[in-house]
Amino acid sequence: MPTDCLFREDAYLTSTPATVLALTEKGGIVVDRTCFYATSGGQPGDSGMLVTSEGEFPLATAVYNDQLKTEIAHVPAEGITARPAAGETVTLKLDWGPRYRRMRMHTALHLLSAVLPYPVTGGAVNEDDSRLDFDIPEAGLDKDEITAKVNEMIQADAEVRSRWISDEELQANPGLVKTMAVKPPIGTGKVRLIEIVGYDLQPCGGTHVRRTGEIGAIRVTQIEKKGKQNRRVRISFA
Repeated sequence: MPTDCLFREDAYLTSTPATVLALTEKGGIVVDRTCFYATSGGQPGDSGMLVTSEGEFPLATAVYNDQLKTEIAHVPAEGITARPAAGETVTLKLDWGPRYRRMRMHTALHLLSAVLPYPVTGGAVNEDDSRLDFDIPEAGLDKDEITAKVNEMIQADAEVRSRWISDEELQANPGLVKTMAVKPPIGTGKVRLIEIVGYDLQPCGGTHVRRTGEIGAIRVTQIEKKGKQNRRVRISFA
């Protein structure tokens, strides 16, 4: 049964009641709805707490339990053996600090991809240091110049909003997809777009801030040559 992914409509939701649907073979807890982002697209799954009638215990992460990414399992921290029963009502509480830093970073990476309009070959969203890999031929990339352009977009305090399109609409507009290695999941009938008004529009299932001004200043810390036409651009908060 698909999990209602509340984070896709409200990335600022930090807790929610939920009903346990099942336990996976690996001990993951599947619920009917969640505010926890599940590991995907280079962004780690969220951590937090699960509150049950017996008390509360820490959750290490959340992962997708199926190929179409419709069912999310919450993974208890190492050494935790307690599990709620199917049908039990629980409360999920998000570890907000790391999530919010990743939201800011993820939106900053979208701006980076707007400044460098090249195919993206990989990426990673972390709390302090994130990166995108670009398919760029011998290009003279200047760290300070890229930093200035991204920060200009941040300071513009542009609105960040999401909307849904059908699988067919995405297939009719292949230019929306910037990533070469990871394609948006097709098969559920709809695909989520993230728009940074005036700057960027692309499919993305990740969590983002509401306005670019929330990101705060960033800086490009390193540009690495990872192959003949592959450049890794790293950013961090300034």
